[in-house]
Amino acid sequence: MDDYRRLADRMADDIAAGRLRPGERLPPQRVFARRRGIAGSTAGRVYAELVRRGLVVGEVGRGTFVRAAPEGNGRALVEAATAAPVNLELNYPCAPGQSELLAPALAPLLRPDVLTDALRPAAVTGTSEARQAAARLLATPDWHPAPDRILFTGNARQAVGAALASLVRPGGRVGVEALTYPVVKEIAARLGITLVPLATDEEGPRPQSVAAAHRTAPLAALYLQPTLHNPASVTTSPERRRQLADTAADLNIPIIEDRIWSFLTDDAPLATHAPGLTHVVDGLSKRVAPGLTVGFLVVPEERVETVAAAVRSGGWSAGRFALEAAVRWIGDGTVERLVAAKRADAARRQRIVGEELRGFAVRSDPRAYFAWWELPAPWRADTFTAAAAALGIAVTPGPAFAVDPNRTPDAVRLGLASAPEPDLRRALRTLGGVVRAGP
Repeated sequence: MDDYRRLADRMADDIAAGRLRPGERLPPQRVFARRRGIAGSTAGRVYAELVRRGLVVGEVGRGTFVRAAPEGNGRALVEAATAAPVNLELNYPCAPGQSELLAPALAPLLRPDVLTDALRPAAVTGTSEARQAAARLLATPDWHPAPDRILFTGNARQAVGAALASLVRPGGRVGVEALTYPVVKEIAARLGITLVPLATDEEGPRPQSVAAAHRTAPLAALYLQPTLHNPASVTTSPERRRQLADTAADLNIPIIEDRIWSFLTDDAPLATHAPGLTHVVDGLSKRVAPGLTVGFLVVPEERVETVAAAVRSGGWSAGRFALEAAVRWIGDGTVERLVAAKRADAARRQRIVGEELRGFAVRSDPRAYFAWWELPAPWRADTFTAAAAALGIAVTPGPAFAVDPNRTPDAVRLGLASAPEPDLRRALRTLGGVVRAGP
């Protein structure tokens, strides 16, 4: 084993054993090299390896710090990554009486004759009934997707993976917001794709940044979250959407538009302005429940078979049982009732944030199920995450969303959806006290 990897393994062991604690600053590389009797270049490779493993984070002008936890594969936004009593990482909304609403549509599927069909494999294109139901569900006043352009995956994350795999070759570049969905970072790493951070402002990604990045080296695609961007809660204005669509069209750059939180709003997608370039991703995990879900992928007409092939090769097709359940939930109005309940629930939770974190730099949207808390100095994201964990509260550190590891924000994402409201209020009140007390 190379010497630098052996040294990195030892430091990884120290981090795992707690001998190097979350938030602790490592010595400058030249000091580390002198103490270990190694070359400066070797020390640099050790630190780079630790960054690659997600064990430390380098902050320009400040040094290298031990993370609160390895960045991992984004599963904090997919499943419970902690046993903390109050988990503000996990972010799946559950409306009051949700199970009672969902159960009636499942009962007919349990009849032996119906169950036989429901347990057969599902095609990537689903069934005619599924395509029609999905088209009705995803439609907005200004956008009506054609049923024959809709594909189905197991969840929205798989839809993102299929879209990227179908558009970008290994080594290709994809433009994304500077803060992006951590699972997309993991998908890109597995596909050998380079994510290119785009400059953003209060209206979302700047079209000039897209053009500048494309001039540096061609972008194979854009992955954008124009509706309730996670984690910043920014919703791109209609005019900015048109400008982004025009820029993408001028440069012939395909767009993957993630609309997983769009059910909380009434805005029109980017696909309205660039239907021939935009691949719309959505799903039922947030609208309905994460345990029995379906992902939707609306693609340009000429790309249906190419993207379908990517879904098949990735093994990302939707389960037939989940697809049949989705058709029934959409058809009988269950999804519509759940959406109304969750919109009201999100608004209540945002009011709790406003009450408990008043005076802090918290960015959010009154419709969103999350908030972005920019921490005051001298707090850093990792040290605050560790302090919160010590009190039994899990939050997601800002660096988990950062595309550029050298530009990591001192902020945390607060997932508001999963904790019961009384627990959420107590947790936010506790965290406010932690910040006021200082590290």
